[in-house]
Amino acid sequence: MRVAEGRFVVEGPQAVREALPALLEMFVDAAGAERHADLVRAAPCRVTAVSTVVLAAMAQTVTPQGIVGVAPLLDVPLAQALDAGPALVAVLECVSDPGNAGSVIRTADAAGAGAVVLTQGSTDPHGGKCVRATAGSLWHLPVVSGPGVAESVEALRVAGLRVLATTGAGTADLDDLQDSGELAAPTAWLFGSEAAGLTAAALRLSDLTVRIPVRGRAESLNLASAAAVCLYASARAQRGQEPNRRH
Repeated sequence: MRVAEGRFVVEGPQAVREALPALLEMFVDAAGAERHADLVRAAPCRVTAVSTVVLAAMAQTVTPQGIVGVAPLLDVPLAQALDAGPALVAVLECVSDPGNAGSVIRTADAAGAGAVVLTQGSTDPHGGKCVRATAGSLWHLPVVSGPGVAESVEALRVAGLRVLATTGAGTADLDDLQDSGELAAPTAWLFGSEAAGLTAAALRLSDLTVRIPVRGRAESLNLASAAAVCLYASARAQRGQEPNRRH
């Protein structure tokens, strides 16, 4: 239905605030209208007062927060996202859990990434759980949904990015890459699902497989943590090059 209508539900004050300029409609119950009066006043669209029962039917959470928005789909074509020349991109392969995908989008935004790509087989970034997990970051950077992993990797290479794949059996150590300065180059990180990791095909397509060193006794890091470690490592390395570019 989201695809057919070209719009999706935005739930909760944080997401509504970030989506505000793009909202097509807003719905509030009596408590929500009072609690989120600033959002109601700033709304660029029609605001409709509804009962708490109606709002609960529209929302996807057990305890809705009194405000729901409707926004147009945010799908960005891969070529358009890469035309902006991003130096850091997160690519999710077959990540079906919407909470994990949303957390990575939020992390990528925080690290200053230029785009997030959810390849074919990954969750819909417009689903309620994913939208909530992004905490508004869905509106802060281009999010591409649906291209194949081979198509994505080829486009990333053409755009000048090195493609690194995260895996526990990676041939390169993340700390070594950071120490050598290799992470300062424009980079796309490939991340796989929480349960299965990256497919063999994705690993073969990458320029380099990278393992995150585990110093303690933990078996591994979860997807969101691994993405945070890798994206911030690249962001820090790339930031170290900025003074040279400015001066």
